[in-house]
Parts: sequence; C-alpha cells; structure tokens
Amino acid sequence: MTALVAIEHVSHSFGAARVLDDVSLSLAHDSYTVLLGPSGSGKTTMLSILGGFIAPQQGRVLIKGEDCTAMAPAKRPTATVFQDYALFPHMSIGANVGFGLRMMGMARREREAQARAMLDVVGLSASFERKPHQLSGGQRQRVALARALVVQPAVLLLDEPLGALDLKLRRQMQDELKAIQRRVGTAFIHVTHDQEEAMALADHIVVMNHGRIEDQGPPERVYARPATRFTATFMGESTIVPGTAAYGMIDTPLGRFPAGLDARHVAIRPEHVTLGGPIAATVQDVVYQGSFKRVTAQAGETTLLARLPAAAAVSVGQQVMLAIDPAHVIVLKD
Repeated sequence: MTALVAIEHVSHSFGAARVLDDVSLSLAHDSYTVLLGPSGSGKTTMLSILGGFIAPQQGRVLIKGEDCTAMAPAKRPTATVFQDYALFPHMSIGANVGFGLRMMGMARREREAQARAMLDVVGLSASFERKPHQLSGGQRQRVALARALVVQPAVLLLDEPLGALDLKLRRQMQDELKAIQRRVGTAFIHVTHDQEEAMALADHIVVMNHGRIEDQGPPERVYARPATRFTATFMGESTIVPGTAAYGMIDTPLGRFPAGLDARHVAIRPEHVTLGGPIAATVQDVVYQGSFKRVTAQAGETTLLARLPAAAAVSVGQQVMLAIDPAHVIVLKD
C-alpha cells in the first residue's frame, strides 16, 4: 500500500541554522506517529512543513500520493491542533467546531449536525451551546480536536497539544487521544518532547536530533533496542558504559556481554539492575517514587542507575551487590 505521507529529502534552514537536514520519512494510513526530540531537533519545523505553514527549501511532501509541497494550508488534506487550542471565545462550542465547515460553505443545519456528531465522538455532546471559558483545559483540548476532525482531514497534526495540562489531566488525555484516533481512523502526527507521552500514544515513534532522524519504529523496539546512543539516552534513562569488543563479546567495567565486533558501548536500563549479584557498589542517592526506588550507585568508576522495588532496604552510603540482566543489555555501535 502507498504511504499516506511521504517526506522526501526535506531540508530547511533559518538563517545559518540548519533545522532539517535531508529528512525522508514514510507514514502509514491509520497510524499514530509521534515526532519526539529535544528543543531544536526540528520536530516542530517538520510539523509546520506538513501543515503548509512553512515551505521547505529542499525536498517535497506528498500526502495521499499528491505533491503538497507548495500547497496552501487550507488546500491540503490536513488539519492542525495547536497547544493553545485557539478557540474563538465569543462563539459557542458548536460554532467553534463547525467553523471549518462554515468556511467550506456548508449549510447551517448540516454543519450543526456534523458538529454535534463530532462533539459526541470526543465526549462533549452536552456542551454544544456553552462557551470556551465555561470548560476545563482538557475539555477545551477536546473541542479543538473535534474542530480539526470534523473537516475529515487525511492527516491530523498535533503540536504539543497536552503541554499546557497538569500531569493527571495530561495522562487522562493521552488515553482519550488514543481512543479517539482508533475510533475515527484518521492518521495522527503528534509532536512532543515527552518520552512517556510518546510511548503512551504512538504506534510509530520518530526520534529526531539536530534536524535528522536518529531512530524510528514501534515504541517497544525503539526503547528496548535503540539504534543509536542518543536514542538510548533520550528514550528513558540509561547507564552508558564503554567497552572493548572481541570474539562475539564486549568487555566492560561491569562485566562481559554478547556483542558484535563493531560494539563500542553498552546501555543498561535501570529496571534491568537488581539486588544480589557480582557487582559491588556504594549507594549514592535514593529517591522514593511510589512504585519503585530510583537508586544511584557507584560501582568503581561507573555511576549506575537502578530501579529497585519500593520495599528494598537501601540507604545512602550502604554497600550493595548488584546484578545486570545480560538479556536486556543494549549494545551500541557509537
């Protein structure tokens, strides 16, 4: 099947700053893709190019097989949900949702019916006559989502839509966003710098850094077997340990692990470090985080992170013996 979105060799600069550098990417129908990366990685510029708000200096963008590179935002089959929602404060919720249909010339009765139906999809059918100031932040976010979806875009673009919400509401909206995407079947492309948000939402994660794609794939693979050192450190916490590869193994200060001849480092996730093993370490810090304790321990010259059970009896200054699960050690070439 032809990709829904194809980004081909896109590059863009702002002055002397190269923000996208020969980026190519294909995205499938019905997918929930998250563009993930730190500030300055190029993810927001990529979203703006997809939405038509920026024309790339090089490369092209195809949506549903049509070259949309020079197409105006209103002409391309996309809709965008911004972080500030941009609702019209003087309009009712129903009028806000139906605004795009009104601009398309749809008759009032039909657009109101479609607006009501879409508000029902996002769980706000009772709010048709209300004004934006009468709703919570999470409800306004769902109104913005309904307004974007009601025009039936092929691709919905979301620019850090949960960034203004508190932690509890953000997690609630993550569940709701994924449920809505599955229900309507529209492809979502979502920008965030939050790794947990990306893993909660995406079926396809694209990790960006310095205008390039570092890694991409299902969240489980990107987390468990990251392609680069940057991905290993950005997608959750890791202890990066240098090593020397020979005869199918890599020797490190923390032990020997299976590896190819091109291995240079290993990455160790804190959840794969346990008590009771051959590694002697001194506890440097203990942070209680409810379901687990985040422990920093010094093993020789290596500072090792461990995620131990909440009931583990560990304290600062204590000598402990640690083990690393070799099946989950991540071998890196860089």
